[in-house]
Amino acid sequence: MTNIDYGAVARDAGLPRVGARPTLPAYLRELWRRRHFATTMARFRVEASTAENRLGLAWVVLDPLLQAGVYGLIFGVIMPGSSRPQPFVPFLVTGFFIFTYFSKSFSQGAKSITGNLALVRSLAFPRMLLPLSAVLRNLYELVPMLAVLAAILIGFRQYPTWSWLLMIPIVILMTMFNVGVALVAARLTVHLRDIGQLIPVITRILFYMSGIFYSLELVLAPPKHPAWMLALAQLNPVHDFIELSRGALQEAHGVPGRLWIIAGVAAVSMLGFGIVFFWRAEERYGRE
Repeated sequence: MTNIDYGAVARDAGLPRVGARPTLPAYLRELWRRRHFATTMARFRVEASTAENRLGLAWVVLDPLLQAGVYGLIFGVIMPGSSRPQPFVPFLVTGFFIFTYFSKSFSQGAKSITGNLALVRSLAFPRMLLPLSAVLRNLYELVPMLAVLAAILIGFRQYPTWSWLLMIPIVILMTMFNVGVALVAARLTVHLRDIGQLIPVITRILFYMSGIFYSLELVLAPPKHPAWMLALAQLNPVHDFIELSRGALQEAHGVPGRLWIIAGVAAVSMLGFGIVFFWRAEERYGRE
């Protein structure tokens, strides 16, 4: 009996394999064509997450604001120090809101595939839409946070200036970075479910390393510490996005120009790496 290579016959006939990974350009074109799926899911998740609460969408702002209030009470009132720039409340709230955008994008992006297996296994669409939707959800939630932050700044006589418009490129760069992080975390969590247990630990470490309630520039300033320690700490992109936001919104808060370079390089490189890293495992999502 003649053995027939049905795979070769199908390839010769131009029949694609079910679930086969397309080329990266074709994949990105399909991603763009179905972008409305990601935006719609993001909006739905925002509404669903607060639908059962009496205050509704107000919790999007109240939750991080209350947490910032706790840290403000501890480190601004009970344990004040020279590493707390003034005015401390705008300094703290800016850092907390921007870090919340990163941390929630990271954690929700990591669970975007494993938490939607029924969807992944039943419908054909670029799986990259799921971590992208997770970041978009948190981008939508960032908007009311920034509105509240603006009100707080005005309350502390930090009035709007043209530099506030710098928040637009800062948010764009940070969104690119967050998408890259979410893509990497989503794939790693599919292959190693234990990664999900480490994400809160990683997030907590980054929280304390990013200068949320203290200034890295004051704590690590020479000559108390060697200059290389501060330069190394400033390679943390999350810290840089926070500092750039403070510099844009608070006129007296100076920011070294190199932070723009570090943030830009981190955003572009993380997004590019995340896209390729996630795409290469496209065929495996929902099958492991």
